[in-house]
Amino acid sequence: MRRALRQGLFELHYQPLVNLEDGKVIGAEALVRLPRDGGSDVGPSEFIPLLEDTGLILPLGAWVQREVCRQGRQWLDEGKAIEVLAVNLSAAEIRSGHVQEQLRDILAETGFPPERLELEVTESGLMSRGSQAVEFLRSLKSLGIKLALDDFGTGYSSLAYLRRFPVDKLKIDRSFIRYIPDETGDMQLVATIVAMARGLGLRVLAEGVETEAQRLFLRKLGCDLWQGYLCSPPLPAAAFADRFLSSSGPSDGTP
Repeated sequence: MRRALRQGLFELHYQPLVNLEDGKVIGAEALVRLPRDGGSDVGPSEFIPLLEDTGLILPLGAWVQREVCRQGRQWLDEGKAIEVLAVNLSAAEIRSGHVQEQLRDILAETGFPPERLELEVTESGLMSRGSQAVEFLRSLKSLGIKLALDDFGTGYSSLAYLRRFPVDKLKIDRSFIRYIPDETGDMQLVATIVAMARGLGLRVLAEGVETEAQRLFLRKLGCDLWQGYLCSPPLPAAAFADRFLSSSGPSDGTP
């Protein structure tokens, strides 16, 4: 892992974020990959825990944020319209206390518009800041960036906290989408989350969408956005831009 960081072996792939209303790709979530010689990529489930245990997640996170902002600025300079690029923020980064200053420097260095950057934070990660969680989010919002609560429904899911968190979007965890439309309980839960988010003035994104039936169900509920293999797996930057971005705006992501 140290060698991979030192030699720049990590790569970023981009998975489209699709507007449910009109089928347009509005942006992407950036996901880290580690290519393996002569074989498939090393998955995040393999290397992220190791990086967290060793503290190497912090330099990797800084690299991801800088590279996403650099890539986003390049796309904008090329005339490619993109509304948002999303980046995951690990619990270790949240605990570190240096994210705000780091992001301020990266945004200034790259010139990427802060309103086009979205940080995805998990409930469990936020809880690691305890009573300072709300203030931490407010400090990030002061930079002008967007915030999304990731894996919603799998952690604390405290409505009291949710009402106080200055987030812009909820991401419904893929585990609740997987068995739609066969599991009535999951369908009811997703419908409740969408309705609750609407009441709080939040946008909602469903991840892990793999079937047309799932997409149609989410659209009927009034869910705002989706991502998943039904549209595309995560792609290298060049392949993502070739397929989904153009000078006239993001292309249609509806299969």
